[in-house]
Amino acid sequence: MASPQQKAFCVLEFAKTNSVVTVQGAFRRRFGINPPCPKNIRRWFRQFQESGCLCKGKIPGRPRVSEEQVARIRAAFERSPRKSTNRASRELAIPQSTVWRVLTVRLRLKPYRLQLVQALTNDDKWKRMEFCDSMLEMTEDETFISRLIFSDEATFHLSGTVNCHNMRIWGTEHPHETVEHERDSPKVNVFCAVSQDKVYGPFSLNEQADSHDFVFQQDGAPPLWHLMVRAFLNEKVPQRWIGRKGAKDLALCAWLARAPDLTVCDFFLWGYAKDHVYVPPLPTNLDDLKHRITTAINSVHRDILIRAWEEFSYRIDVARAAGGVATLSTSKRGNKN
Repeated sequence: MASPQQKAFCVLEFAKTNSVVTVQGAFRRRFGINPPCPKNIRRWFRQFQESGCLCKGKIPGRPRVSEEQVARIRAAFERSPRKSTNRASRELAIPQSTVWRVLTVRLRLKPYRLQLVQALTNDDKWKRMEFCDSMLEMTEDETFISRLIFSDEATFHLSGTVNCHNMRIWGTEHPHETVEHERDSPKVNVFCAVSQDKVYGPFSLNEQADSHDFVFQQDGAPPLWHLMVRAFLNEKVPQRWIGRKGAKDLALCAWLARAPDLTVCDFFLWGYAKDHVYVPPLPTNLDDLKHRITTAINSVHRDILIRAWEEFSYRIDVARAAGGVATLSTSKRGNKN
């Protein structure tokens, strides 16, 4: 691209000689580079004659949206903040791209996604407050978090799920690819336990913890409420397990119902695993699915776990400060099913 000095030189030389070839020769001798093409030299000369300037003119673009239309769009979304831009486009008879541009550029609004959180009763909220107070008190012991082990189970379907919103296929032409969804597909139930140092599992239900000084957590799923399960925990780890408990159980504290936002497995592990398992092409058989699950779980290294447990501590603080209200959702696609 020619500089303003080079353009001015071409215009002056052309005014004196009226010869594009002469101008190109003089340009090559003066600047030591290839000269501009004849079309550009004549265009610059004509622009200087018409405007007296060699500045780049403003490129004509799309007409500016009127203040009246901006006001109509603002009023429409003030009445109904959840309205889609497509619906607003139809109602206002304004192109959808214009509605989107006005919202983001002129009105400086941002589209926020709704977060799904567990519905809680009033009874749940004060129980969460009590649990958070107990947990914060126990974490004053610097060794407590390193001894705590969360456990949970999840279901991985062979058909899997694909996050179509975030997945893109780059190319020069539309690939017209689709992903078929199969109902009642074969599935694998996976059990894992997570400490600050490692993930236990999947499948190896007889795997031993690295230390005998640990605190085991389980949720309130019906199989875990069985008398045999609680009797085993009372005998093997008295005062060192957290879960749904009866009056005579020797648990450290009771686990909360409807609290997926406070379990490392729910808000981190299952979402992480499924993001790595369900990568196209999807697994074609159960052996492939199991291999992908194992690979995904084994890829969780200690640095990731430390950050996950820091998130657990943060969520306990947030839940307590919010009066027991669930303010944080589980991780992306971190659901169990």
